[in-house]
Amino acid sequence: MQTRRIGRTDLSVTEFSFGAAGLGGLYRECTRDSAIATLDAAWQSGMRYFDVAPFYGLGLAERRVGDFLRDKPRDQFVLSTKVGRLLHPVPEDKVPDYSYVNPLNFDVTYDYSYDGIMRSVEFSYARLGLNRIDILYVHDIGVYTHGAARNAVYLRQLLEGGLKALEALKSSGTIAAYGLGVNEVPVCLDVLREANLDCILLAGRYTLLDRSAVAELLPLCEKKQTSIVVGGVFNSGILATGPVDGARFDYMPATEDIRQKVAAMDAVARGMDVPLAAPAMQFPLASQQVASVLLGTAKPQSLARNMALAEHRFSAADFAAFEPFTLVAPELGDEPVRV
Repeated sequence: MQTRRIGRTDLSVTEFSFGAAGLGGLYRECTRDSAIATLDAAWQSGMRYFDVAPFYGLGLAERRVGDFLRDKPRDQFVLSTKVGRLLHPVPEDKVPDYSYVNPLNFDVTYDYSYDGIMRSVEFSYARLGLNRIDILYVHDIGVYTHGAARNAVYLRQLLEGGLKALEALKSSGTIAAYGLGVNEVPVCLDVLREANLDCILLAGRYTLLDRSAVAELLPLCEKKQTSIVVGGVFNSGILATGPVDGARFDYMPATEDIRQKVAAMDAVARGMDVPLAAPAMQFPLASQQVASVLLGTAKPQSLARNMALAEHRFSAADFAAFEPFTLVAPELGDEPVRV
């Protein structure tokens, strides 16, 4: 599989990569055997970049990813995890519902400070059982997750201390790159105007359907030489399932307007004699600012099905045919969209 460079670093990642949220039981239970089999399918497909986070299964996904990668040659894969949430143990009946089925018995505390980031990295090393993390993403900073008032506090923590921690970790060689891992464009612009980030893991905002990153973020990333890793390439599923009953967009049931846009896109794809998921999966890679597209699943057969879509070939004209049906995310208000 071809690779692309992360920012100005010497680090390169495969164009398609594995997102491990599902291995923590996101929305449905994932057994350890299924997790390891899915990771093995990703490896066999040629993926050599794996992304995880403490939040996924409240530590469970990090443990599983670490177990799988531990016997792989360390120079053959790239690993990223995230900072910003610290896990602390709670009784079984006090584990909050964060949409993970059978997670570990922890809850989270947000902390984007210097000390919080350093502690988070230390805890991730222990859960992973590995001696090197390549990329750290600041997880879910922004109004989308926290609302305006709380995010003002957290953003100040990050700008005044957290970024210093990340730079210290990079300067010492502990990590090779750092950036943000978020679901919104505004906070990316806010931080990029203050700091030089190597990469941004942007979920759902640079897809075949949602072009929120196009107007300002992509040009700023080009100027700053910041790479984008695209998550949520199917916009929570609707670009894979089509506008069926129960289709989800941005983690919630799709509105009628969204379903109509996707129905029009589906008709365009049928005219090309391909499933809509194929151009959806490949569209971000048409931009040179995009280093990799994360594919997240907890089933080996789903991973294999998605990778088969990479065999289709699309031109700029093909992607342009979908543009009339695209959207831009509405402006964020004062309240969080998703916690």
